[in-house]
Amino acid sequence: MSFRGTTILAVKRDGKTAIAGDGQVTLGEAVMKGNARKVRRMYHDRIITGFAGATADAFTLFDLFDKKLNQFNGDLTRSAVEMAKEWRTDRTLRRLEAMMLVADLEKIYLISGTGDVIEPEYGAIAIGSGGNYAYAAARAFLDGSDLPAGEIAQRSLQIASEICIYTNDKIIVEEV
Repeated sequence: MSFRGTTILAVKRDGKTAIAGDGQVTLGEAVMKGNARKVRRMYHDRIITGFAGATADAFTLFDLFDKKLNQFNGDLTRSAVEMAKEWRTDRTLRRLEAMMLVADLEKIYLISGTGDVIEPEYGAIAIGSGGNYAYAAARAFLDGSDLPAGEIAQRSLQIASEICIYTNDKIIVEEV
């Protein structure tokens, strides 16, 4: 039986970036926890991150990313690329089952253990079980509203929580 559940969404608009995450952790068919915190601030509150995947693996990745941010003086791009390289090539790290979204005022990246560092094309990107629902909602809000990034992230995750059984409405939004 494996842990499932999480939706993380990053949205960028008008010089602001927001990452939102739900709080649900599911084991099989049961909700094990409803208020997990999967979104955090890092590097003097200038970087926000969110994870989807195994919790212990995510904490390992948060620690690794924090070290990379400190090593490269908060340079998000360099930190993301160097982390992805290490994650992919290290024998222990490459077994981790998680993905991360990382963002600052200017950029958003998805980082995976396969070496991917992906910058979204349309100002939004999502991961996790309800990611596609949240992403579709965010794209619609970006195209059809003047809502700010944080509000788009909140509303999009709310929509995902109404569709995806592995996503709840205990939403945390962090914005830079």
